Amino acid sequence: MNELSHVDEATGEVRMVDVGGKPLSRRRAVARGHVRMTESTAARLRALPKGDALTVARIAAIQAAKRTSELVPLCHPLPLTLVEVDLHVDELGVAIEAAVETTAQTGVEMEALTAVSVAALTVYDMAKAVDKEMRIDGIVLVTKTKEAV
Repeated sequence: MNELSHVDEATGEVRMVDVGGKPLSRRRAVARGHVRMTESTAARLRALPKGDALTVARIAAIQAAKRTSELVPLCHPLPLTLVEVDLHVDELGVAIEAAVETTAQTGVEMEALTAVSVAALTVYDMAKAVDKEMRIDGIVLVTKTKEAV
């Protein structure tokens, strides 16, 4: 038995999973990640007018969540009902958390992970000129839930 959901057991070919027979359910996924940077770079981000750099990253994350099926070939396009992105500058860099919700036949964990990844890339892009040691760390799925509707 093949345990990879996107591989056909009979042929071994990659395929999109058929979720057509699954009932609709309310789904939520939360992912987190961190952009590590020097203290001076983090201080520069904190000193910017309220929201400038983080607002750009938040909007990028929301756009990315909505377009995940265009970026990850076997993801189903989903009608997202909520994308919340929290970015917080701490002494080590920028902590990122994204929560995504839908009512659908499949989950939104890829959308949450994509949102965090693109937010991290956006922060990296905005600060790369002043910090050559930055790194993106620890992008993980924290929770996923499913409730009958």
